[in-house]
Amino acid sequence: MKMVSNLSVSNSSMVNYKKPKNKFSTLKNNKTLLLMCLPAIIFFFVFSYIPMPGLYIAFVDYRYDLGIFKSPFVGLSNFKFLIMSGDLLRLTRNTILYNLVFIIFGSLFQILVAILLNEINAKRFRKVTQTIMIFPNFISYVLVGLLAYNFLNFDYGVINNILKSLKITPINFYSTPSLWPFIIVITNIWKGAGYGSVIYFATITNIDTEIIEAALIDGANTLQKIRYVILPLLKPTFVILLLFSLGGILRGDFGLFYNLVGSNNSLLFENTDIIETFVFRSLMNNFNFSLGSAVSFYQSILGFFIVTFANWLVKRIEPEYALF
Repeated sequence: MKMVSNLSVSNSSMVNYKKPKNKFSTLKNNKTLLLMCLPAIIFFFVFSYIPMPGLYIAFVDYRYDLGIFKSPFVGLSNFKFLIMSGDLLRLTRNTILYNLVFIIFGSLFQILVAILLNEINAKRFRKVTQTIMIFPNFISYVLVGLLAYNFLNFDYGVINNILKSLKITPINFYSTPSLWPFIIVITNIWKGAGYGSVIYFATITNIDTEIIEAALIDGANTLQKIRYVILPLLKPTFVILLLFSLGGILRGDFGLFYNLVGSNNSLLFENTDIIETFVFRSLMNNFNFSLGSAVSFYQSILGFFIVTFANWLVKRIEPEYALF
C-alpha cells in the first residue's frame, strides 16, 4: 500500500509539474538567485565591460591633446615594435614560466602541508601550526619587500653579515640576475602555502571516514592510505584550482615583483621583468600609454585562449571536472 501511495504521489507531482514556458518564466522562478548575483554582475559590468572601448588606445599613437579616439591610428605598429624589440617574448616567457612554477611547486607544497597537518593527532599543535603558516598571507608585499631588502642588502644585510663573519665573500644579490628566480619562487611559496593548504585540508577533513577506515582494515599503511585514498579524492579540488590558476597564468603578481625587485633595476630585467611591471613602467616612467595598452591587450587575448584550451583538455580527460 505504501508503494502504491508513493507512486500515486510521484505521479501526482509529475502531473502538477509545470515546465517553464519561456526564458522570462525561468528568470522569474530564479529571481532570488539572480538578486544574489546582481552585485557581482554590476561589478564586472562597471570595471570590466565599460572600460573595454579604451582598448582602442593600443592601436593609436596616443596624444594628450587629442584624446584616445582622435589620436592618429597606427594599426598594429605598437605590437610590431614589441615583437621586433624582443620585449614581448621576454615578458611572455617570464610571466608564464614564473606562474607555472608557482602553480606546480606551490600546489605540491600546499598538498604536502595539508596531508601532514591531517596526520597530526594533537589538535592544539595543529591549530597553532596552521595559524603560523597562514600568517604570511596577511603580510603586505611592501613589508615582504622590506624584509627581503634587509636580508639581501650588500652592505648590511643579514645574509652578507653572516657570510662576512664566516670569511666568505658577500653576494651582491641586486646585481646577480640568476639568483632572483629562486628568491621570487621561494617567497611566493612561503606566502601562499598557508592559505592554499587550508583549502586542501578542508577537502581532506570532508572525506568520508568509512572509506579511510575500510582502507586501514584492508591493511593499508599510512603511505598507502595517502596514495590510494587521499590523493585521488583531492584530485577534483586540485583540477578546479589548477583551472582557476591557468586563467591567470598571464597575470603576474605585480605586488610581489614590484616590491621585491623594483621597477627600475635594469640589471634584473632579463630574469624578473613580467607583463605587469612592464606596463607599470610604460605608464609611470615612460608615459607610453599605447605601448602599455598593447601589452595588456595581448595579455588578455592570449590568456583567454589558454583558459579555453586548458578547459578543452580537461574535458577530454575528465569531463566532469571541466568548468564549461
